[in-house]
Amino acid sequence: MANVTRYDPFNELVDDLFKGFLVRPLGFEGRGEGGVHLPRAKVDVSEKNGAYLVTAELPGVRKEDIHVAIDGPQVTLEAEVKREKEASKDERTLHSERVYGKVVRSFTLPQEVEESKAEAKFKDGVLELTLPKKAAAQRKQIAIQ
Repeated sequence: MANVTRYDPFNELVDDLFKGFLVRPLGFEGRGEGGVHLPRAKVDVSEKNGAYLVTAELPGVRKEDIHVAIDGPQVTLEAEVKREKEASKDERTLHSERVYGKVVRSFTLPQEVEESKAEAKFKDGVLELTLPKKAAAQRKQIAIQ
């Protein structure tokens, strides 16, 4: 027996209008193996003593598989979760919820960062960055002749 559903054009219009506008999918950024959505890296940014403190949750990622790039005020975190083992030919996976693949997260800070003084620590799946602010250029007064 076929399922019968009632056509409601108003609901479809509202869904299409707000899709991706006010209601966004939470916590997904890219696609991993098999087209599975990868969880977005959760990031906290705070400010203390002239530096930005960035804390990012990267569960299941090894320190060697994390890359941080700084370009002025823009910070890019890139991490890859690799499959730990391949299934042998006599093994069959019945259920799997763990995701493998690459996650990239970029954000812009209010002020440029001093790249040479930046520090990074990684422990227990949490990346901690200390990003000192670049000193603002002093305003130069020009004498008019």
